Amino acid sequence: MSKVSVEEGYFGQFGGSFVPPEMKKALDYIAEQFNKYKDDPEFNEEFKYHLKEYVGRENPLTYASHLTEQLGGAKIYLKREDLNHTGSHKINNVMGQILLAKKMGAKRVIAETGAGQHGVATATVCAMFGIECVIYMGAEDTRRQALNVFRMELLGAKVVAVDKGQGRLKDAVDEALNDLVENYENTFYLLGSAVGPHPYPTMVKHFHSVISEESKRQILEKEGRLPDAVIACVGGGSNAIGAFAHYIDEPSVRLIGVEPDQAAALTKGKPAVIHGFKCLVLMDEEGNPLPTYSIAAGLDYPGIGPEHSYLQESGRAEYYTVTNEEVLAAFQTLSRTEGIIPALESAHAVAHAVKLAPTLSKDQILILNISGRGDKDVEQVFDMLKDQ
Repeated sequence: MSKVSVEEGYFGQFGGSFVPPEMKKALDYIAEQFNKYKDDPEFNEEFKYHLKEYVGRENPLTYASHLTEQLGGAKIYLKREDLNHTGSHKINNVMGQILLAKKMGAKRVIAETGAGQHGVATATVCAMFGIECVIYMGAEDTRRQALNVFRMELLGAKVVAVDKGQGRLKDAVDEALNDLVENYENTFYLLGSAVGPHPYPTMVKHFHSVISEESKRQILEKEGRLPDAVIACVGGGSNAIGAFAHYIDEPSVRLIGVEPDQAAALTKGKPAVIHGFKCLVLMDEEGNPLPTYSIAAGLDYPGIGPEHSYLQESGRAEYYTVTNEEVLAAFQTLSRTEGIIPALESAHAVAHAVKLAPTLSKDQILILNISGRGDKDVEQVFDMLKDQ
């Protein structure tokens, strides 16, 4: 694989920063501060302290014995990001970025959210540190995830419903970026996925890499060797890049990302610029982003993180799609076999594992990243199953 020039924010041909000069100035300052603090012992001690004492890390790598037995193939381990405070992996990156925002003296934090988990995590840390918080969320997603909207408001955040376009995640990102351009002097944009202009994809990966740092150590303790594959759902790509990070340079470990079949940027996208960075994008013939759909609001995005685009193009990672029907079945399967209700996003990864595990031998090992818990989704799933 060719060297990835992370310093300039490029992963092969993907990444970069295609933004107006005023925003570039703000982003360059964030990049400068991130590079200053990411290896700073005092900053990292504070980050680790809050991950342990507030987030509840490290979380377990749970052997899914009943699911393994039912599928009759590879041993399946679950990396339990669902056990973090606020219910998903999102809090890892949010905690890192809020500490950076604090160091930079930000008076106001803005964020975008799809499923609401990033919004809840951002509202949580803003409440904790006493910083003003504004969350942009597609109007359609506010309806689908009304409980998370209430959580954000309960935590003191102002939730702005965006009714432009499809009223989904892409439109929320558009509005958050517009806000940043207007208010960059006092506002920190706490971006929730491994997307956006540099330095966000690098920064989000850095803070989420704790997922694979832990799972690598845990699987070596439990099995004495590395897994054969790591599987994670992919929307923008934050949980997956965190789950993959410490295995990218381990060629024996397959990296498997799973997308919704109706938002499959990695399997059907073409290189293009969206939201200030270059990645694989689902586009029409005129080059406009295509409408996307997923029953998991957090995966409903026409682009993908630039490093995932690079991992796809270079062949280091594999990406597959699953249908909504397969996701609903997997949601129920994990709930019934292990007593763990996954987020609909995470159920995409489960759905692929259900197909893959039986094709592998019993001495092979899969790590499945359970990126979040399904409390936020049970009402939506109840309605969908009722209508079947």
